[in-house]
Amino acid sequence: MNETSDEPVASVAASKPPVVPRRMLWPFILLTSCFALWGLANNMTDTLLAAFKRILSMSDFQTSWVQVAFYGAYGGLALPAALFIRRYTYKAGVLLGLGLFVVGALLFYPASITMNYLHFLGALYILAGGLSILETSANPFIISLGPAATGTQRLNLAQSFNPLGSITGVFLSQVFILSNLNRSTAQERAQMSAEQLQAIQSAELTAVMGPYVGVAVVLVVVWAMIAATDMPDDSDRTRQISLWATLKRLVRLKHYLGGVVAQFFYVGAQIGVWSFTIRYVMDELGHTEAQAASYYIAALVLFTVSRFLCTWLMNYVKSSTMLTVLSGLAIVLTAVVMLGGGYVGVIALIGISGCMSLMFPTIFGLAVRGLGEDAKIGGSGLIMAILGGAALPAVQGLISDATGSINLAYAVPLICFVVVALYGLFFLVFAERVDPSAPAGPAS
Repeated sequence: MNETSDEPVASVAASKPPVVPRRMLWPFILLTSCFALWGLANNMTDTLLAAFKRILSMSDFQTSWVQVAFYGAYGGLALPAALFIRRYTYKAGVLLGLGLFVVGALLFYPASITMNYLHFLGALYILAGGLSILETSANPFIISLGPAATGTQRLNLAQSFNPLGSITGVFLSQVFILSNLNRSTAQERAQMSAEQLQAIQSAELTAVMGPYVGVAVVLVVVWAMIAATDMPDDSDRTRQISLWATLKRLVRLKHYLGGVVAQFFYVGAQIGVWSFTIRYVMDELGHTEAQAASYYIAALVLFTVSRFLCTWLMNYVKSSTMLTVLSGLAIVLTAVVMLGGGYVGVIALIGISGCMSLMFPTIFGLAVRGLGEDAKIGGSGLIMAILGGAALPAVQGLISDATGSINLAYAVPLICFVVVALYGLFFLVFAERVDPSAPAGPAS
């Protein structure tokens, strides 16, 4: 899985190999559906912060534990997933990840009966553990489904369908969860009798459970279709796995280590921006959770359009250049969110999503350049970096609680975008030193 030079040459764009070879089209479509499905789960989960804040009268820091549980699972399971797919196949990893995704989604049903916040967090951890395995498998699998020269573009194309799932997830949450929340405030709930409060919370938590169980049914169908489809076998059954030797090769590669760091901060920024979007809009415009979710959907629509546009632009512009420019614009917009307010701040907040659209797949594609078979373990490090989505939004929640201002808490994403911009600049200056034709590990 070796990437070619990052240099775009418009005159040779027409002669580039196909992004998706015809014989790989059906496997590509099935795997791309997984990108949409984990986008659905990611962004439906983002809305749970606003839901639990009202249902259980929580602080911003307490609700951030939704993201700690969700993205914390990535840190624990990405490396075991990489060892699993290296020993077996990418397909086996995809099926295992989808299976855990189903189990976690179904566990929302007993959690809604016990009405225990920790039980919901446990279900989310299992669900996200499945997503960790799924992403560890699917991202490099997509890159391997065709010529190395179009690997980053192919991954961007597959990732372009991720926000379609994200939009669907927020829409489902808006219709089935947020619109069914009782309008009673935390103060009003504190004055209710235990029986009255329990009845309200039971109805609200049942609404939380419904979409997740419905998604589980869809996942079972997708699992069966992938299981029945013949896909390339990328296992290493005949090769001894030397994890320590692989790690030693990887830590010598500055572009890889820099990619892991950039990915950690990017995911922290993305989750921080989106997790508190509803909260920000409610504060600035006085909307309800369901009304504020419409602005979140607008941000995801922009994210989707921008990702397709950026994928096309990669035929003519270096991906590292695009990463640097859009990171710089994200820094400016985040500053407006912090220092501004009202509709100006909300518009800037939505605009950040357009800048973020290409960041994850581009950082991933640049970081795995030249890794060869080490990309299976290397890819797990980039998925483990999603742990940033657990750590940094919690910091953002603490700042919001301490200052009483969600606006100032957006200093966390701003710092994150600075790190991403520095990684893009690194590639602009030193990309020629990254030899994409020399694998870091054993030859394929």
